[in-house]
Order: sequence, then C-alpha cells, then structure tokens
Amino acid sequence: MSRRAIAQQVKRSATRYLDDLQGTDPLDMHRMFLDAAERALLEVVMQRTQHNQSLAAAWLGMNRNTLRKKLRHHQLTP
Repeated sequence: MSRRAIAQQVKRSATRYLDDLQGTDPLDMHRMFLDAAERALLEVVMQRTQHNQSLAAAWLGMNRNTLRKKLRHHQLTP
C-alpha cells in the first residue's frame, strides 16, 4: 500500500467522522486520529514481530525505549 492509499483511507475516515457528528464541532480531532493510528500500527507491528520489541522498534524506526513508552501509553503491554 502506498502513502497515497494510506492518505486516502485517512481522508475517508475523517470525512465519515465529521459526517457522524452531524454538524457538532469536533474536539481534539488531531490527537484522536494520531492516537488511533498509532495504536493500530503498534498492534499490527507487535503481532507481526511476535512481540519482539527490538525488531518492532527497528521496523518503526524508533528507539526501543520510545516504543516501550508508546506501548505503555496505549496500554499494549502484557
């Protein structure tokens, strides 16, 4: 999947979210979308790496300590 395809999925989701609000102003939409995307990405990567944090951090291009912090934030630690 290309970056463009991912961007299209985000656009669809954002449009649906705003449509579902039926005119109500959204609150903290940026944070909500970033948290949702980050959590989903972490779940997939951790599953695919069989919860190998070193490998997952490498795949994600981040430090292992940063990954651990993000896993705790999203309550994805065992």
